[in-house]
Amino acid sequence: MIGRYKHSACKWCYKDLSLEEMAARASNVGLDSIELVGVSELSILAKHGLECAMVWGVPGGITDGLNNRENHQRIKEFMARDIPLMAEAGAKNMICFSGNRNGQPEDEGLEVCAEGLAQIVPIAEKYDVTITMELLNSKVNHEDYLCDRTPWGVALCEKVGSAHFKLLYDIYHMQIMEGDIIRTIRDHHKWISHYHTGGNPGRHELDGDRQEIDYPKVMGAIADTGYTGFVGQEFQPTEADPLAALARAIKLCSV
Repeated sequence: MIGRYKHSACKWCYKDLSLEEMAARASNVGLDSIELVGVSELSILAKHGLECAMVWGVPGGITDGLNNRENHQRIKEFMARDIPLMAEAGAKNMICFSGNRNGQPEDEGLEVCAEGLAQIVPIAEKYDVTITMELLNSKVNHEDYLCDRTPWGVALCEKVGSAHFKLLYDIYHMQIMEGDIIRTIRDHHKWISHYHTGGNPGRHELDGDRQEIDYPKVMGAIADTGYTGFVGQEFQPTEADPLAALARAIKLCSV
């Protein structure tokens, strides 16, 4: 742990590295966690003294999620199987997604997501795990995604009404959709269980003059809320040594 919270990185951004290799080098760059890996891979992280800040979750991925009632039973069965296993391994957060709109009105999507969550949140509560829905942009990367703005996500949290369902606030995605990052974090941090980074535009390195987000100030605002969880680096490195870029990002984001 460097600074006032812990540091993580999303494995998918380092496709040229095996999980074993990345885990072996993690301490050299300041990582406490590697995330978005499945339950079956948690033992690799444990072997290297690492946590998994966010376990990869539901089948169907990003586009086919909780806003479709046809998915509820499948998602419930998946979580009923994997949540006890991740809890036994010491992991605390599992990601989930709203799914794409596909013509569905936002208020209807919220109701259907809440119905699905009502079936799976009791499992999370039983095992002291948090189900975490990611906020993603629908403008550049995830066209038609439903949970694309903080107010909608907060309204869903309020409707579900459990400390075991929260939001993954992705700074890159919400800079594209909303801006006003620091105010949003200050106003809604109680509904946020995890943060992701990425330089905008491009979703690449956080430093230099190629992107517009002032990460030291944003990280300071996160720390000032009392947050002591994980910040997950989710940028796609462009450099020959991607872990050198990751080490710089962790340093930049340590407050």
